[in-house]
Amino acid sequence: MYNPFSLESKTILVTGGSSGIGRATAIECAKLGATVIITARNEQRLKEVLGQLDTTFGQKHQMIIADLASDEGIANVVATVPVLDGVASNAGIVVELVPIKFLKNDVMEHTLDVNTLSHAKLARDLFKKKKLNRGASYVFTSSAGGVTAFAVGNSAYGMSKAAINAFSKYCAVDFATRQIRCNAVCPGMIHTPMTAPTGEVSEEDYQEDIKKHYLLGRYGEPEEVARTIVFLLSDASSFITGVSIMVDGGVSVIH
Repeated sequence: MYNPFSLESKTILVTGGSSGIGRATAIECAKLGATVIITARNEQRLKEVLGQLDTTFGQKHQMIIADLASDEGIANVVATVPVLDGVASNAGIVVELVPIKFLKNDVMEHTLDVNTLSHAKLARDLFKKKKLNRGASYVFTSSAGGVTAFAVGNSAYGMSKAAINAFSKYCAVDFATRQIRCNAVCPGMIHTPMTAPTGEVSEEDYQEDIKKHYLLGRYGEPEEVARTIVFLLSDASSFITGVSIMVDGGVSVIH
């Protein structure tokens, strides 16, 4: 059956694949026929996700335990993966909200290491080592917080995502020599373990934020971001490169 959104016969690497958007992306890719390689630091959670991946198309999925914030972890992934048809670069962290005058060096450096430099180094090395097929698709997970939703206290996270958003466009330029497309998705608030209410942020505060900023009246679900990533990984988006797609429930319109 004709389906330009199919990922059958494609091999896709999903970083941050043990939870949140990465987990949802891995599951959606497998459902559409991809052979999926997931990587993250947590072995137990990776095994759980690996067991949830669809194998209807006879795929043999794989997991790689690695900390992509380290050069050793990146080298391990690059050496282990086969030549890829797509990458969903998802790994990331959120940090405590603090005004800029109280922002500590170690917080900024760690945030940039995980949210920006790990993605950039991995993309560089996969391309350099020719681990990306001609015509492959590379998708970075950025954030509305790095594009238009500039909230008080969120500067470290925001600048890390703004940087990866810009880097994705530079990749689109450089990687075009091999017909490799590079794009970014920019989610608003998504229901994941990283964004769950804590003692510092009450459910009432969350509901007030939704009321003020989200046209659709709710936060998003990981699967809603994952399906946009899947679209960009598929041949259905074959003439799209160098763009950032907002998946934000209307936050960018109000901001």
